[in-house]
Amino acid sequence: MPSRMPSRAVLPVALLLTSLVAACSSGSATDAGTTGAAPATTSAASATTSTAAPTSAAATTATPTPSATTTTPATPASCAARIVEGLDPAEQAGQLLMVGLDDGASRTSLDRLVARRHLGGVILLGGWAEGTTGVRSTTRHLEGLASPKATAGLGLLIAADQEGGAVQQLKGTGFSTIPSARVQGRGSAADLEDDATRWGRQLKTAGINVNLAPVADTVPASLGTANGPIGRYGRQFSSDPERVATMVPAFVAGMRAGGVASTVKHFPGIGRIVGNTDVTARGITDSRTTADDPYLEPFAAGIASGVDLVMVGSAIYSKLDPGTNAAFSKAIVTDLLRGRLGYSGVVITDDVGAAKAVSAIPVGARATRFVDAGGDIVLSAPPSTIPTMHDALTTTMKADPAFAAKVRAAATRVVDLKLRMKLATCP
Repeated sequence: MPSRMPSRAVLPVALLLTSLVAACSSGSATDAGTTGAAPATTSAASATTSTAAPTSAAATTATPTPSATTTTPATPASCAARIVEGLDPAEQAGQLLMVGLDDGASRTSLDRLVARRHLGGVILLGGWAEGTTGVRSTTRHLEGLASPKATAGLGLLIAADQEGGAVQQLKGTGFSTIPSARVQGRGSAADLEDDATRWGRQLKTAGINVNLAPVADTVPASLGTANGPIGRYGRQFSSDPERVATMVPAFVAGMRAGGVASTVKHFPGIGRIVGNTDVTARGITDSRTTADDPYLEPFAAGIASGVDLVMVGSAIYSKLDPGTNAAFSKAIVTDLLRGRLGYSGVVITDDVGAAKAVSAIPVGARATRFVDAGGDIVLSAPPSTIPTMHDALTTTMKADPAFAAKVRAAATRVVDLKLRMKLATCP
């Protein structure tokens, strides 16, 4: 991505826009919870890995157009701002962190961490095969962690990767077997919306309120399965970005009808790389994507449909911001996503706690650089990384008033989302 990009440049109407890696430092065993161990990370096929979808050669000639605003109804900003003003710096920083809970970990293993670090969210990782009953017992416990002292009374975002195919983390009785996005993309948008409504209701019944799906990445047909994060697992709706841009809003609408927030990923698209950012820092540079790229069309479509979150990946884009992982790039997060595409909602990272793509960056800096770039929620799968990230956020807030203002702005966006999800109430 270019280091300087025009703010709110006008693009054509065709554009409808929308990881599990590296070495992490450990926090205190006391903070990490009763087990003291980080949960197992997901496989390369997990939805917390980078993602992308193929595109046809014809599609690359299309000119994308950005959506000016999201259609998600907004809660009055003053309400979220009032709530955030009442939070101390540690509570504000905690709202910007989402931690992983592995299926093999005790359901109580995050209790101390959530309370001491005032965390805003948890993601269920791994293969939860116990069905609705097993998942619900865990999510009910997590819901109970929200309290005035632990989370300032704000409910938790409880997320899962429920794309389908190789990336379906919740299975068993009560959960449909979801086909891959590649298969989903062969049907009609209306059928996908109906299916996603059913899948969303299943998630809601299990206590999940955020689905880290759909994948809005496009993998060129010429690359296909050589694309490590997406094409290899059939996680793309199509190789044609226009087709992907039709299916993404259908999935988002279905999840909304089912009572679950959705997430388009992995902005600005990881369909043109060969390496999987979860497991390698090699082969993760995209040398083709530009600010006017047709592969941004599916993300614009997700934004126009009122998607609740946008996930930014960890690949590098030499024509947008050379040498900088997307999640840490102001040119991508602020100038392109928020400015040019007009997205004003919550931006979340792909996993930056274990992903190899960001392993050279100190753990704490992964959190501060993302927020400084304009992001909101830092997703880190290993619990052991959370104290370091939280300390980095609060320490930088104390030293830098401008950064503290960015944390408040990010926390306000997160709280605004929680108000819409009825996880918070206006004072």
